[in-house]
Amino acid sequence: MKIKVSKSNYIYILLFFTLSCTLDKDLKTNVFRYNEHKNIGSLDPAFTKDNADIWAVNQLFNGLVQMDENLNVQPCIANSWAISEDALTYSFSIRNDVQYHKHDLFGEDSTRTVKASDFEYSFNRLLDKKLASPGSWTLNKVESFTAINDTLFQIHLKQAFPAFLGLLTMKYCSVVPKEIVEHYNTDFRSHPIGTGPFKFKRWEENLKLVFRKNKEYFEIDSNGKQLPYLEAVAITFLSDKQSEFLQFAQGNIDFVSGLDASYKDEILTASGQLRPLYDTDVNMIRGPYLNTEYLAIFMETELPELQSDILRKAINYGFDRQKMMTYLRNGIGIPANGGFIPKGLPGYDNTIGFSFQPEKAKQLVQQFKIETGITTPEITITTTSNYLSFCEYIQRELQKTGITVNVDVIPPATLKDAKANGKLDLFRASWVADYPDAENYLSLYYSKNFAPNGPNYTHFKSKLFDQWYEDALTITDIKKRELLYTKMDSLVMAKTPIVPLFYDEVVRFTRKEVSGLGINPINLLDLKRVKKTKE
Repeated sequence: MKIKVSKSNYIYILLFFTLSCTLDKDLKTNVFRYNEHKNIGSLDPAFTKDNADIWAVNQLFNGLVQMDENLNVQPCIANSWAISEDALTYSFSIRNDVQYHKHDLFGEDSTRTVKASDFEYSFNRLLDKKLASPGSWTLNKVESFTAINDTLFQIHLKQAFPAFLGLLTMKYCSVVPKEIVEHYNTDFRSHPIGTGPFKFKRWEENLKLVFRKNKEYFEIDSNGKQLPYLEAVAITFLSDKQSEFLQFAQGNIDFVSGLDASYKDEILTASGQLRPLYDTDVNMIRGPYLNTEYLAIFMETELPELQSDILRKAINYGFDRQKMMTYLRNGIGIPANGGFIPKGLPGYDNTIGFSFQPEKAKQLVQQFKIETGITTPEITITTTSNYLSFCEYIQRELQKTGITVNVDVIPPATLKDAKANGKLDLFRASWVADYPDAENYLSLYYSKNFAPNGPNYTHFKSKLFDQWYEDALTITDIKKRELLYTKMDSLVMAKTPIVPLFYDEVVRFTRKEVSGLGINPINLLDLKRVKKTKE
């Protein structure tokens, strides 16, 4: 294996050894080590917008409820709840044995028990305009909330919203202690005190982050043993994915998430199997991920090629998604022959999308030329460098149908701004579920959610879709709502504001010494049940 490491990363690589040695010396037991190639912006749950932040914060904080690996809502600090008949009032019974991590500000005992009033404070903080939390939207459908007493917290909704419990599992809705937050103010981001399985120890930003076991943690396993099993978590910040993989291959970190182009052919065969070189030392875990990768078409475009539903359908028929996944992703990912709702989520239907039909695509392109008089239809796909290979593949395939395709590569920040402001006709995008309900995906096509004030980046508009979307919010019967979701997704695909590419999969590589990591469709890193045997 030959992997080049830039000079700027040697310092970081040395930190792997330094940090590992320090922890091994201090703890003489299990330390879970992973690298975060994106810097962590905050350890304050009110600002856990990115996956890097969410993974770290999930080790430190808890909420009322939590999601299991099958996307079922389970008790957490709330040990039970009741929902009123009109589905507007949620009453949560709060455990009386959950303690905050120790801190001198708590007084003589250095800790205290979580009360319902802590959730009232935490939710009010989330809504505080001065704080400007990116997670305030999670409470948009909430009319009011109040602590009835120390162990009863009640939430009243403006309207019934079946996915509400799922929303409450997001890290934004974690409980935080008022006295600590108000002492540190904005510095709470780097002085987090929560209730999670691990407690904050040390953070040298962009270099290393250490959590230690919370010995007072309230959750137990099925055998009655207290969680977590690990003694510590050590996070380093190598920005280069190649260097990260090198550290994993050498056994200096325990876990790598995702499949990067820099090492995918090194570790996997074209069919998606571990190569023999790694089979004895590495475990691979894979499963559905609630992420749809797609090309988005701005429906208010002035470009006649993309105004035409004929040519939009030709684009959808014109390339082989299965072949794309085999050659560009080593078979990791599911070809998107259904709609926008990904496989694994209720509402998904693999019959409503587009299959590879090159002759039909050519016929549609010819029909477009005859009807419009445009003899050389031309489109431009805008993307970031990470997805250039996919767009170049689509470019080659579509040109066989008679469409001239250009690919424009721009920085991620530029693309983000341009798509929000309707400056791109056709661009690569992805949508990762914030919560496991198809409403989360379909909200991208609700006309009242036009970007930049909402996630409808295509500016798709349909009165029928809007009516169905609003109807779905009032349906509490899961099966009825699922059928309506499929109808809505089918309507979107018939109008073709998007070109679905693939539904992603979570891929995790761990050293053989690691067990209990598991996998889930929202790719949440949960370390409280992880065990690590001696190397």
